[in-house]
Amino acid sequence: MEFTHITLQTSQLKRLKEFYTEKLKLELLSDLLHEFSVKIGSTKLTFIGTDTTDSNPFYHFTINIPHNLLSEAKGWLTSLVALHSEEGEDEVYFESWNAHAIYFTDPAGNIVELIARHNLQNSSTDTFNQRQLLYISEVGIVTDDVPSLVKQMNDLGIDNWKETKEGLTPLGSETGLFIIVKKKRQWFFSDKLAEFYPIQAVVKNAGTFRFNTINTISKI
Repeated sequence: MEFTHITLQTSQLKRLKEFYTEKLKLELLSDLLHEFSVKIGSTKLTFIGTDTTDSNPFYHFTINIPHNLLSEAKGWLTSLVALHSEEGEDEVYFESWNAHAIYFTDPAGNIVELIARHNLQNSSTDTFNQRQLLYISEVGIVTDDVPSLVKQMNDLGIDNWKETKEGLTPLGSETGLFIIVKKKRQWFFSDKLAEFYPIQAVVKNAGTFRFNTINTISKI
């Protein structure tokens, strides 16, 4: 599965545009009054400004990097942002997924993960920079009822992937995963609790998935 376009909301539009284009040096694809889009490898990421000031949407999403460049990614990223850490460690190895990951938070509070999936044949000998951010490979979807939303997605043709844990179910493949999580579950390598905010994801050859309200999904 492959995400071609992810759309998120934010109350920090100006700060995010500066962060992603000026600090991370991502290519600006469009810049409108109330939204902007950047290029993360083969994925287009759009942030839309919220209409209210009492909401501060935040999300979790993951970016695949070449599986052999985790240490190089850490060196590049730590010159730009502070990495998350737990018990003195700023990276994690997921044994069942055969992947290493590092995490940081952007100015809007989005929890961003860079992941090196060692099962994928995507090694690189290039110097690590923003061009080694290959594509968005995970988006977190928050719900009150994980089994119900998982079934809805199964009915739309998105199958479960790997193990299912209480309050968390991944669907898709290593190149594109919906991570369905229970509301108020603590995000891994973060002190934030999962909250629902609208999200739209375009999946190559599968359509557009819209999560506009908690516990429901529509596809066009």
